[in-house]
Amino acid sequence: MTTSSVAAPDAPAKSRGGARVAVQKFGTFLSGMVMPNIAIFIAWGLITAFFIETGWTPVGVLGGFGETNGVANIGLVSPILTYLIPLAIAFQGGRMIYETRGAVVGSIMAMGVIIGANGTIMILGAMICGPLGAWLIKQIDKIWDGKIKPGFEMLVNNYAAGILGFVLALIGFFWLAPLFKLIAEGLGAAVKFLVDSSLLPLASVIIEPAKVFFLNNAINHGVLDQLGAQQVQESGKSILFLLEANPGPGLGILLAFTFFGVGIARSTAPGAILIQFFGGIHEIYFPYVLQKPVLFIAVILGGATGVATNVAFQSGLVAPASPGSIIAVLTATAKDSYVGVILSVVLSAAVSFAVASFFLLASRKRDLANGGGDMSAAMAKLQANKGRDVNAATSGLLGNNTPRSEEETEAAFGGVGSGTATATRVESVVFACDAGMGSSAMGASVLRNKVKKAGIEGVTVVNKAIANLDGTEDLIITQEELTDRAKQKNPNAQHVSVGNFMNAPQYDQVVDQLKNQ
Repeated sequence: MTTSSVAAPDAPAKSRGGARVAVQKFGTFLSGMVMPNIAIFIAWGLITAFFIETGWTPVGVLGGFGETNGVANIGLVSPILTYLIPLAIAFQGGRMIYETRGAVVGSIMAMGVIIGANGTIMILGAMICGPLGAWLIKQIDKIWDGKIKPGFEMLVNNYAAGILGFVLALIGFFWLAPLFKLIAEGLGAAVKFLVDSSLLPLASVIIEPAKVFFLNNAINHGVLDQLGAQQVQESGKSILFLLEANPGPGLGILLAFTFFGVGIARSTAPGAILIQFFGGIHEIYFPYVLQKPVLFIAVILGGATGVATNVAFQSGLVAPASPGSIIAVLTATAKDSYVGVILSVVLSAAVSFAVASFFLLASRKRDLANGGGDMSAAMAKLQANKGRDVNAATSGLLGNNTPRSEEETEAAFGGVGSGTATATRVESVVFACDAGMGSSAMGASVLRNKVKKAGIEGVTVVNKAIANLDGTEDLIITQEELTDRAKQKNPNAQHVSVGNFMNAPQYDQVVDQLKNQ
């Protein structure tokens, strides 16, 4: 299949989106290292919450305080944070670059940095050393690829990896560890300054819009997890774990649409609340903000309110809350922080709701007169940024039931195919999102049920991270902001952009395509 001219974005659109896509890809790579290891963070957080000296049930031999038979207790908290978590992240990062062989060499390099840092948490160093070590062994393997005499492959491969690991461990220990330690201390000092100066709420000016544009992973997993873990080791909790995970701002947006929205946005908002607030899938509210960019003000003020509340009450979490569900947040809340954390969620939701309601009410008459005017305009702007025909690509979303031409149908499905969206048989449908969990799993479940009810056989519907798309997919469904990246991974597939994974009209169009092929 070839991409038709309908879907080819113009040069300015590419230029505008290039930086955003690059940051998204970087954030996705960081997320790909951390997300598979979130269970370790949760286990460590529970151990911390229960067994440290200020925990619910202090146990010295587990929490790492006091002595046993005259010997200081090491406990589980510090070793897991200092060694297990960074090594697991380094291993995963190396595996993403060069499978198990890369994971092993990357872990050796990371271990040099971990030990050389002498107790400083080296999550950031592991994120760099794991992939770097894997990339280096990959380049070395290319030097003698196909040149080794039969029978000597194992000898050469093992010693090449071992010798390189030896060298990289020394480099990590003597040169990189001091550098990463200096960076960690500098970032920690910057955060301390913001907290002491009561300026931390200003972080919401960056974090809240970044979330909506799927740019949060670079900040969240690249910086906040490391600094938050360091703070937990020092004081038993960290406010940094709440900067991005607070479900309050998104809840306020969805409540505002529930009461004062119009059209499809109002009808889908109540269901989205359950998924966002209790399921922790924040991506569900992003399209609502994108429909009215003025609502960025609402999420920023809501987020800043939540951060300010936690600063005032000196509250925090003992581990990352992932996903950002109210259940996960309360589970990870420190023993002395429940009042502050709950208030931060409630007040951030209230402020976000109040500000969003003001803007929705101010434009309500115009929206009703236009049948959702601002929504249409926003969707048109989004599609124009990607060089697509907005009327075709969003006809279902905006309630346009006019039969579409063949060209419009092609545009609606990403502009790929030889004339129509049904030119190539579809057997593999993939929902792709940033991390390959959460929102894409939800969307895949919804479409899978529709396919099953329609009696369609021979079609698989799964969810993946965009980074894991391998070119075998026939049809890929993504949210609008992520479609460009999905096309880069698999330009030959049919691409469907949706605004809302939970209840997109395009699903019925996909089902019709599958029934008619």
